[in-house]
Amino acid sequence: MTNRSAAARYARALFDVSVKDSDPQQVEADLGRFTELVDGHDTLSRVLLNPAVPVPSKRAIVTELLGRLGDMAPPVARLLTLLADRDRFVLLPDIVRAYRARLLDHQGVVEARVTTAEPMTPAQRAAMERSLAQASGRKVTMTTHVDPAILGGVVAQCGATVYDASLARHLERMRASLLER
Repeated sequence: MTNRSAAARYARALFDVSVKDSDPQQVEADLGRFTELVDGHDTLSRVLLNPAVPVPSKRAIVTELLGRLGDMAPPVARLLTLLADRDRFVLLPDIVRAYRARLLDHQGVVEARVTTAEPMTPAQRAAMERSLAQASGRKVTMTTHVDPAILGGVVAQCGATVYDASLARHLERMRASLLER
């Protein structure tokens, strides 16, 4: 089993438990808080990720950190302890990503990444969000990027669907059509 699929399984289990026993948004916040703590301290990160460090030591570190962080949601505390016991802290970033994706799906939200040749005005941004929400049937959280290589138009990735209305893509299709003749 790959790390990504293992992380997805942990995230699915964490999400299922958090929906039943806890607040899924609080679980996400606590998971993010612990991840930021580990990422913010190089020594701590190296110790938790190093296979040469004994598992009981990792468990003791995690237990101490959970005690100092205070009101951590019980499912998160159990997951972090389990990761320490199984020496699987390398999965934590992928677990966080997979959990956040499940939470957004549960909330009916889809993330969209929109690329344009020039920065969008606030009115264009609002119109694009409305269009993507209508096309996806979900609430949209949108991030925008500028890439002059698309020449004009827009490329929008909404979840797994890509809408490519860029001038570069249009010209490419025209070229292919002309070469076929």
